[in-house]
Amino acid sequence: MAALAAANVDHAPAYGGDAWTASFDELAKRLFGEDTEAFPVFNGTGANVLSLQAALPRWGAVICAQSAHIFFDETGAPEKTGGLKLLPVQTPDGKLTPELVAQEAWGWGNPHRAQPLAISIAQVTETGTCYTPDEIRALADYAHERGMLLHVDGSRLCNAAAHLGVSLADITSNVGVDLLSLGGTKNGLMGAEAVVVLRPGSTPGMPFLRKINLQLASKMRFVSAQLLALYEGELWRESASHANAMAARLAEGIEALAANGNDVRIAYPVESNAVFAVIPPEIAEQARAKYTFADWPSGEHVRRLMCAFDTTPEDVDGLLAALAG
Repeated sequence: MAALAAANVDHAPAYGGDAWTASFDELAKRLFGEDTEAFPVFNGTGANVLSLQAALPRWGAVICAQSAHIFFDETGAPEKTGGLKLLPVQTPDGKLTPELVAQEAWGWGNPHRAQPLAISIAQVTETGTCYTPDEIRALADYAHERGMLLHVDGSRLCNAAAHLGVSLADITSNVGVDLLSLGGTKNGLMGAEAVVVLRPGSTPGMPFLRKINLQLASKMRFVSAQLLALYEGELWRESASHANAMAARLAEGIEALAANGNDVRIAYPVESNAVFAVIPPEIAEQARAKYTFADWPSGEHVRRLMCAFDTTPEDVDGLLAALAG
């Protein structure tokens, strides 16, 4: 909020010609590499659609996990707005591997099949798990050997970096990622994300498609100022680490409830700020008297419990008390 107020002075050139956007572009180069190009946008779905559409021809297809946000939670935006064919693959934990990608990585040159030209992974995944640098490098190598590119939906990239104890570059540019949807809103911003191009020349239409896709801000300084505030220091890591710690506290509490005979349990490994728990309907109903959480389709009675940069220990303990009845 302070960064927004500081940007609300005098006049500035429109559509990214301002000093804040120039500073964010320079910051992106320091974070990810000198060849980086950064394009501030309004939201994560817009970043995903824009980055993939700008990188692929009309006949291109994207291989993703069946649980991926671009396939399951974006109301068909990549296909309806971006004109992209998605090729989903079932995964046990939300993570793709070269072996899983191979199920759909075929048919190049066949005019009857959309051409697999990109792999898209989410970091953190939709089940709350994190790709290690080695796992991402394996996917990048697999993609590049076949003339494909690797895109990362990084709406929660900060949480993954905090969990793994690495830099943002260590799970993106340093391991072969070509395109990144860099998150901000899910780590505290008021409405700011960015498309970060890590491979020069991979998105020649980006300046035009950002406008077509309704993602070009006339007063871009207010988007860029937020991104600067989050990423120019360690605020991104501090906020993500706190959210992760609250999720770990919640998971430990649920495990303690299960050990004491309460009919709840953890569904997936907790590696970020997301806790997926099996909670029977009667327990979920009593907890919902005070708390809001999502029912998840990945298994019977699985609920998604999200912690944030401003979640408190009291919030966590209150939910645990509600689950205990």
